[in-house]
Amino acid sequence: MPESPDPTPHRTEPSARLRLVVGLGNPGPEYEGTRHNIGFDVADLLARECGAEFRKERRWSAWVARAGDLLLVKPTTYMNLSGEAVSAVARFHRIAPAETLVVLDDIALPLGRLRLRPDGSAGGHNGLRSVLAHLGTQAVPRLRVGIGAATGPAPLTDHVLGRFTAAERPLAEAAAKRATEAVGCIRERGLAAAMNLFNANHPTQPSNPIP
Repeated sequence: MPESPDPTPHRTEPSARLRLVVGLGNPGPEYEGTRHNIGFDVADLLARECGAEFRKERRWSAWVARAGDLLLVKPTTYMNLSGEAVSAVARFHRIAPAETLVVLDDIALPLGRLRLRPDGSAGGHNGLRSVLAHLGTQAVPRLRVGIGAATGPAPLTDHVLGRFTAAERPLAEAAAKRATEAVGCIRERGLAAAMNLFNANHPTQPSNPIP
């Protein structure tokens, strides 16, 4: 059963300050709005909410935006090589894996469902697998955003690289919004508190603006 949200208003101090949020996806207009790019969508929404602007950094093969002391990154390496960009940014800014959050799509979760974890395997996601390999550890916090399982006989790649339908788009947009709230909660109260709040199977979550 899912955990119940913690109703107490206390502040939980994080064990590691969140300094880097990585949205996974593929660059190029042909991939915009696809299920596999929901990590990019979350990063874009975070940047808009913070008044930050992405700039292309060729030295790191990524788009990078700065929101105060928080870096937002979208690798331009294509999904399977995402770790190259993430490790380059992390090394330059001396950001530890525990201070990093990777946002990615997950076909094993229902559309719109969120799941935060502090560590673990890639679970079959090539982008996360690349990040873990380049950072040299599985202890990298990640936020999975459910895009729903494929239906019908079409290949899995057609599903993840396909765009959300008109009926799916509101759920996907709501999930991206909740994902930004989860980032704010991590920054304010820590990863454990955010897991308790956002891993629960609720259609709406409390708002936690990024501090």
